[in-house]
Amino acid sequence: YSDALSGFAVGIGSLGEIVKHKRLVDDRFFIICKGQEQFCITDLVRTKPYLVAKVTWLEDRPSGEENLDELANEIEVLMKEVIRLSNRLNGKLEKEAQDLRKNQFPTPFSFFVGSTLEGAPMEQQALMELEDTEARLKRERETLRNTLNYLTAASAVKDVFPSP
Repeated sequence: YSDALSGFAVGIGSLGEIVKHKRLVDDRFFIICKGQEQFCITDLVRTKPYLVAKVTWLEDRPSGEENLDELANEIEVLMKEVIRLSNRLNGKLEKEAQDLRKNQFPTPFSFFVGSTLEGAPMEQQALMELEDTEARLKRERETLRNTLNYLTAASAVKDVFPSP
C-alpha cells in the first residue's frame, strides 16, 4: 500500500500471490492477489522504475487469554450478515452464505477477513500492521459491526422509501 498523496510506501506489507489477472484495454492490469507473509521494510534499495526493498519477515505474536475460536466464529456470523444485507441492498438474490471460515485457524482467518474489506485500503493496512491475532480479530469485529449498523440503516431507509 502506498499513500495516494505522497506516493510513499508504508513500512509493513505482504508478499502477494497473484490469484487472477486480466489485461485491460489501456495496457494496465486488474490483479487479484492473496497475501502470503507479512514483512517490514528495513531499507529501500531503489524506487524507480519500481520499488525494491530489503525486508524482514514478521510473525504474529501470541495472543492473550481470549478464546480466539469463539471470536473468529462471531466474526464469521457478522460477515454472513453483512453479505446478506449487502446483497439485499444491491438487489441480488438472497442465498445462504456458505462456510466462510473453512476450518481455518484464527490467524489465517483474520487475514482473510481483512482481505475482504476491498473498499477500505487504509483499514486493510491498519489490520495488516497488527501483529497480534486477537487485536486484529477485535478490530475486524468492530469494523464489521459498524458496517452492519450502516447497512441496517440503509436497508431501513430503502424499505421506507422504495425505488420506483
